[in-house]
Amino acid sequence: MKNISELEPTIVTIFGGDGDLTWRKLMPALFNLHIDGFLPEKFKILSVDMKDIAQEEYNKRHLEGVNKFSRRGKATKKKWKEFEKCITYVQADITNDKSYNNLKNIFNETDKEWDVEASRIFYMAVSPYLIKEIAGHLDNTGIAENSQKHRIVVEKPFGHDLESARELNKVLQGIFSECQIYRIDHYLGKETVQNIMAFRFANALFEPLWNRNFIEQIQINVSEQVGVENRASYYEQAGAVRDMIQNHILQLICLVGMEPPVDLNANSVRDKKLEVLNAIRRFSENDVYVNAVRGQYDKGWIEGQEVKAYRDEDNVDNESLSETFAAVRFYIDNWRWQGVPIYVRTGKRLQEKTSYITIQFKEVPHKIFPSGVRELVDQNLMVISIQPQMGIRIHFEAKKTGLDMRLKPVDMIFNYSDSYKNDPPDAYETLLNDVILGEATLFMRSDQIEEAWSIIMPILDVWASNPPQKFPNYQSGSWGPPEAEALIAHDGFYWHTFTEPLDNSSRLTTK
Repeated sequence: MKNISELEPTIVTIFGGDGDLTWRKLMPALFNLHIDGFLPEKFKILSVDMKDIAQEEYNKRHLEGVNKFSRRGKATKKKWKEFEKCITYVQADITNDKSYNNLKNIFNETDKEWDVEASRIFYMAVSPYLIKEIAGHLDNTGIAENSQKHRIVVEKPFGHDLESARELNKVLQGIFSECQIYRIDHYLGKETVQNIMAFRFANALFEPLWNRNFIEQIQINVSEQVGVENRASYYEQAGAVRDMIQNHILQLICLVGMEPPVDLNANSVRDKKLEVLNAIRRFSENDVYVNAVRGQYDKGWIEGQEVKAYRDEDNVDNESLSETFAAVRFYIDNWRWQGVPIYVRTGKRLQEKTSYITIQFKEVPHKIFPSGVRELVDQNLMVISIQPQMGIRIHFEAKKTGLDMRLKPVDMIFNYSDSYKNDPPDAYETLLNDVILGEATLFMRSDQIEEAWSIIMPILDVWASNPPQKFPNYQSGSWGPPEAEALIAHDGFYWHTFTEPLDNSSRLTTK
């Protein structure tokens, strides 16, 4: 960690500075970076929005956001007073060059005050359709032209399909160097997701087994109990595949499937991820019918509360065809993973909120223990739990205490909360810190974005041309439609669902 006096003076400009993302995520994350000493000594936040808000009112609202959403809870008066001195609210029409010239004056005055050219970060916390316009105005006014010091951060969704993603890349790369563009995926900032690389490549124990010779199947489960909440207008256009699989889940597949990079340089790591995306099998139309399942939630019960069907949610078409659930069987066609199925499942209004990766190892080649001495016939599993618990569990067989030879499944557990006493940073803290440092490893490169879209476009195209006939097709509070069970059962497997807490007093149970 650099001393704050060694960090470059930085100005973070947030377009959409009074929006929900800034209130819930960005301002709490920046405040925590301030508390932990990760922000430069010379640091300023320009919150740009069209609303007419007094500075005092703006600061008060975002203190409320910090108090509500920060992992630390309520801010102390002293720390907030220090932090709010960095915040300047700027009322602006972001469709007008005049507003950007005003920003340019603020940048120049600040550089003069600090006696140094500050790094400039432009965060697009706005609707996707505004990104091209903002980029154009930044170009027109020349306030983001230094490729070494000026960076832009673009939130997902990055495009709506492959064609629009290519078009957005073309626009941005016509204005900025690729090294200036930080395409953010908050999932990559999660501690357990980052730990996958450390787990695989810092230990001699696991990597020799990490291939088709020892691994039988891989499952990735990202389930949510909530419905669409206040995101219906977005979700109606997106659906589960665009919202989760195209970005978050494909990135998890990259981390699990990638070859060891030569070093931790951003492009070294991203090159290896790109190799995985290139190797993922593309689907023909017939392949989509065999390998992909979609669903939409009906009314049901979640933790004792009755909840609506998706079509009954506010701002949702009562005949909506948007999928709120998707399950897909992928294959990576390369030497390491040929023939190993990767099952992914994601959806809303499912039984639990949880994210985990399950690695199922093959059975031993010769069974010397008869079935009668085994309490349960379980294969070895490795479970990487991302949320709400964070840790890694290895599930294996051991001898049960006693005079006779009887086997019982046991678990070896690494739990973040047991091993580390300090709270892990929020994903946005990690990613914003990396942007400030100019570290791009956890951000998507243009070729990665386009390859990810090319993988899922056959699914989206087939589904668009063949409307579902049975929506809604799963009850809220379930694990999704029965077709998802059939998808994996066809190969002789079943979805692993883990209901035990991640501690050493429990044993992993699957069903």
